[in-house]
Amino acid sequence: MKTLIVEDEFTGRLLLQEFLRIYGPAHIAANGREAVEAVRLARAAGAPYDLVCMDIKMPEMDGMEALRHIRADEEAAALAPAAMCRIIMTTSVDDIKKVFAAYRSLCDGYIIKPVAKEKLTATLRELKLIL
Repeated sequence: MKTLIVEDEFTGRLLLQEFLRIYGPAHIAANGREAVEAVRLARAAGAPYDLVCMDIKMPEMDGMEALRHIRADEEAAALAPAAMCRIIMTTSVDDIKKVFAAYRSLCDGYIIKPVAKEKLTATLRELKLIL
């Protein structure tokens, strides 16, 4: 499983990278703008990301805007749902309005920080990314 971790805080990036490295390569981006570009480049290279774990509050471009851009790019490329990357929003924002907005923007999961390894693993199983 190829993963992109989008997080502006070093500790958060490190924690997710440690959790996810056993499943395959885990790349990092520090903001939404970098994430959108990384997803585009990976798809263009024929090696798309299977999973994107993305924070909501970040500088330059927040996670919600990045999520909309990624989904719009996938739609423009006419990707089948199975070919789209799975996106889990990882955030300290425990606000039901933000959760609903994320799902309306087509995220696949939402985990409140600090990310617990057990919760992340359960979410990966629900999304059928791991057994």
